[in-house]
Amino acid sequence: MILEIRLSNFFSIKDEIVLDLRAGSIKTKKAQDLQSNTFAYKDGQILKSVAIYGANASGKSNIIKAIRFCCSMVFLSHNYNQNDNFNFFPFKFKNYPLLPSNFFIRFVMNNVEYEYSFSLTCNEIISEELYFYPNGRRAKIFTRDETQGKEKNKIYTFGAIIRKPMDVAENTSRKTLFVSRASQMDRDFAKKVFNFFHSSFILDYSNHNINIVQLYKDNREQLLKALKFADSDIVNISMKITKQPSKNFHLDVMKNQLSIQDVVLDELIFSTFHKADENIAFNLSVDESAGTQKLFLLILSIMDIVKHNKILLIDEIESSLHNKIVDYVIGIFHASNSAQIIYTTHNTNLLDHNKLRKDQIYFVNKRDDGSSDLYSLFDYKDFRDSMDAEKAYLQGRFDAIPYLDDSLENLKTLMQ
Repeated sequence: MILEIRLSNFFSIKDEIVLDLRAGSIKTKKAQDLQSNTFAYKDGQILKSVAIYGANASGKSNIIKAIRFCCSMVFLSHNYNQNDNFNFFPFKFKNYPLLPSNFFIRFVMNNVEYEYSFSLTCNEIISEELYFYPNGRRAKIFTRDETQGKEKNKIYTFGAIIRKPMDVAENTSRKTLFVSRASQMDRDFAKKVFNFFHSSFILDYSNHNINIVQLYKDNREQLLKALKFADSDIVNISMKITKQPSKNFHLDVMKNQLSIQDVVLDELIFSTFHKADENIAFNLSVDESAGTQKLFLLILSIMDIVKHNKILLIDEIESSLHNKIVDYVIGIFHASNSAQIIYTTHNTNLLDHNKLRKDQIYFVNKRDDGSSDLYSLFDYKDFRDSMDAEKAYLQGRFDAIPYLDDSLENLKTLMQ
């Protein structure tokens, strides 16, 4: 589970923003009626879902993009070479391109809480730290500070948990996260952290780390049931892997010769069958709508995510989906034990105290200096559950909406 994420100096994010999935203290009846939106952890409650609202170009997607980049660094940073730049940009105004970018995540793995953070520029790691709470007390696993010089024993400090830590440090360049290198070098603690980011934190449902064939085999019956609950008329699905002839093109740069080789590739075909005639097959990727294709892949991934209490990150959840389908998807997470979803959306239908608690709703607003600000509806202490959150948002009560100068007189000038 994720408890908290902090980001600064990524894309349009200038100052530190905090996405907190620890539930606030809300004693209202509305919040009590939404007990399924949270799950218990120690003495508190954790949110199963968080919605992020904001105008176009406010920075919603940049928050998702920054989280994806930082998490993927754990399992990709060892691939960067000396002349490579990391795949992000700092805030571009003032002197921020010269300052480090910072990432912090507080998460729970195997009932133990961890705090992991690092700072970096576009071409090197500056610092990195990992702490955990094995007995309820904060303990160091390692710290790293590249500003302390070139000697590894000055750059790194270690707790007692790592086996031969300096062997890993000696093999960790300034392009690579220590956790990433330690996982490669078969250190148990690092492999656990690696697997959390690689397998438990699903950064994009369309690029699920589990093979789609295995996902389908494991979740076919649940998928059909979920599609039925979503008012789909699909009554059956089949999967077939066929062999398709293809061409493999290879250019020998040294000889400047192009060779063409006949190859046979596997092609995965899903067929859907509808209640109107259960004997007629539809090719999912050809005959079905974009919305049905997305719903199929989304539900298939979600079945694995909620079954194993993973975390899903998704940008613009409503794309190609009806508002009620979005409600339905979020409801699946709320029905789970402790799965979590963080998503951006323009779907104001969810801004309803009968569906989401105040601490589940976040807004992103573009400041005058071009930076993105993130804040929660929970921060508005004077906004009561009896008020209409959707209406208030559209009226600009919380900012995070476009302010249009769309008078008829102005629109007519566009025709001139």
